[in-house]
Amino acid sequence: MKKFYIAIALFTCLSMNSCKHDEWFERDPKSMITDDQLWNTPNLLNSLLANYYNRLPTLHGVFNTGGMTELDDAMWSGHRDQNWRNDYQFADDYGRFWDYGFIRDLNLSLENIEKLSVQLTDAQKRSYMAEIRFIRAFVYFEMVKRMGGVPLVTTQLIYDFSGDPTPLQTPRSKEYEIYDFIYQELEAIKEDLALHIQSKTRANKYAVLALESRAMLYAASIAKYNNLMSAPITTPGAEVGIPASMANDYYQKSLVASKEIISGPFALYNENPDKGANFYDMLNKKTGAEVIFAKDFAANVKTHGFTFDNIIRSMTEDNQGTSMVSPSLSFVESFDHLDGTKGTIRDKDASGNYIAYTGIGDIFANRDARLYGTVIYPGTTFRNNPVRIQAGVAVWTNGSYQLTTAAELGKNYDDNQVWTGFDGPRNDATDVSNTGFYLRKFVSDASAASARGTAAVNWWPWFRLGEIYLNAAEASYELGQGEGLGYINSLRQRAGFPANSLPALTMDIIRNERRVELAFEDHRYFDLKRWRIAHLVWNGSENDANAVVGGLFGYRVVRPGHADNGKFIYDRMRPTRFRRARFFRLANYYSSIEQRVLDNNPKIVRNPFH
Repeated sequence: MKKFYIAIALFTCLSMNSCKHDEWFERDPKSMITDDQLWNTPNLLNSLLANYYNRLPTLHGVFNTGGMTELDDAMWSGHRDQNWRNDYQFADDYGRFWDYGFIRDLNLSLENIEKLSVQLTDAQKRSYMAEIRFIRAFVYFEMVKRMGGVPLVTTQLIYDFSGDPTPLQTPRSKEYEIYDFIYQELEAIKEDLALHIQSKTRANKYAVLALESRAMLYAASIAKYNNLMSAPITTPGAEVGIPASMANDYYQKSLVASKEIISGPFALYNENPDKGANFYDMLNKKTGAEVIFAKDFAANVKTHGFTFDNIIRSMTEDNQGTSMVSPSLSFVESFDHLDGTKGTIRDKDASGNYIAYTGIGDIFANRDARLYGTVIYPGTTFRNNPVRIQAGVAVWTNGSYQLTTAAELGKNYDDNQVWTGFDGPRNDATDVSNTGFYLRKFVSDASAASARGTAAVNWWPWFRLGEIYLNAAEASYELGQGEGLGYINSLRQRAGFPANSLPALTMDIIRNERRVELAFEDHRYFDLKRWRIAHLVWNGSENDANAVVGGLFGYRVVRPGHADNGKFIYDRMRPTRFRRARFFRLANYYSSIEQRVLDNNPKIVRNPFH
């Protein structure tokens, strides 16, 4: 009987005009997107691109709290189960990135847009393909700066089930061939992105030029500085190592790209007369013309927890709020005084006696305003409220100071004045600064940004004009041209220095300017690698201020009847939780290749020292 009813229903359907073949038997599925829909519908393509942009790789960037605590600029002060960040050497696989799944997705998309996007205009097709090629170039740059030369795959690799995988086994390209590919790709697409020229979150001509500026500078540095090592790091097939003769051409390409951006519609952020607050606002407020290309966040759509992770302790809006990043003393001291002298903290006089300061923040006075925009230190404010950073009291006893701290944060001393501030610092503690400093940069001051139910929406800058000024300055300097000085002085003037504060440039100045301007923006690790000085800076020495994260604790003087009573002294210290000096080995200049990759492709050459 059941078959009979089915037959009747089918006969009835076929006999009715409304039950046409194309409406019944060939209806579009409701639970999946067809190729024709995907590759011809701009909204769907935009969704696909959003997925790809979200997968752009980074090492210590995009609000990676833990990664920011693994170098010399900060230490980990969060829960103890991640204290290994304060007690490790850079492993062979540190920074490893080898993502051919992403490369395949990008190649597949390029091929399908070329073949299947028949309903898009030529301008739309060129724009979508240019965006994908930009992302692919970005991914290859992330691979080459960590791994050296990698297999250059620009089409789908499809297995034919013949039993022979040899055609799919692509050898590594030379290191410079990957950089050349990146440059050629970017040059080819930069004029095809006019549809997004006003966007800061999708690739356009200026995002392309910014990647070109950065990548070519990296290639140039490796070509120069690797060959200045006593034993250059190379492989026989040049998978690692770039000839020194190629350096100037790469520097020139970086400089040309940088200057085109500088002459474009961008400007250094300069909207707040308070120079320190201005530097903070530059990345916290989504205004101004400094940011070139960014990863954006929005309330109720996509938020991040960086402020929850790093809000200064007394101002958390969540009862589980934490303070995981403790900036280091050596980092704070890299910010020069406005009179041009080095930023060394003046905690003691020539005789070794403590220098007493009237105010707890006076020791940090007259410094590069980028320090305020980057670090919360004693005597400053956050969210228009004073911070409560004070380690303890210094009691004059039998001819010397006894430094004491309260058992609990926020407690008063016997004189009913602050003993230890509610923001600490405290040695060997969790979720409070262990160095005397908190992070300000990227920590949002928006209401409820530190609450998990709301979170933060400030964006992450992939590229901004400050970096481009530094890239141009470095490339110009390396080429023996003089214009780089103007770029550096412009950045310093934005930070409160007098106009033309530097009479001349040195490479050490350029390197320090990059450290203070681009701190916590995922540059320092790769900068020290490309200059081939990472093994010298992070040398594993327990007595080296850059290899060891240090702190500075402020104490209120308790010395009744003396002129220093009620003033403040500072004591240098090594946090107990920081257990081992940073140690970067020659093997870390190129990350090891995973054994699985080597097993699957015998044409892959190992990196040196692995």
